Amino acid sequence: MVGAALRSLAPLGRLSGRTLSTSARVATTTATSGSAVEKPGRESKSVVDPTVGGALVHADVVSGAPVELHSRMVRIFKPTKSAMQSGTAATQNWRVDFDVIDHGDRWENQLMGWASSADYMQAIRMKFKTKEAAVEFAEKQGWNYYVQEPKVRAFKPKVYAENFSYSPNKLRLIRTK
Repeated sequence: MVGAALRSLAPLGRLSGRTLSTSARVATTTATSGSAVEKPGRESKSVVDPTVGGALVHADVVSGAPVELHSRMVRIFKPTKSAMQSGTAATQNWRVDFDVIDHGDRWENQLMGWASSADYMQAIRMKFKTKEAAVEFAEKQGWNYYVQEPKVRAFKPKVYAENFSYSPNKLRLIRTK
């Protein structure tokens, strides 16, 4: 069974039995007579057992991504609230962005004047629910990363009546002319 799985992954190159055995365990089915249709009452398992623990296997082994992506620097951060809106719904997820590389071959489009770049990963943005999920994904891809912690806003609750309270040092009436 393992040999068949390796032969099916052989066209991807760079694979060995050792890599597959550390990242996944191939499970067997209990269906008999080689039937392709599962019969009711028969138990079957998935091909890959997700409960297998062990060392982190980099995804670049099977991804087919270019070599220059394996050591890219990414920034993991939580976006700030937009100054144009008061809503904070867009600030709940953690985001992974690629840093701009110095040799990114930047130029200005002659027709429209837009800034162009040869860096195809510059426009990629990925969202994650938690910081730990983003860090785990970056480590699995083999990327160098740094985490930019969000600044916590100090909100001071105010009462409308404070606008009319007496304060001896403050000017109560503000004249504009």
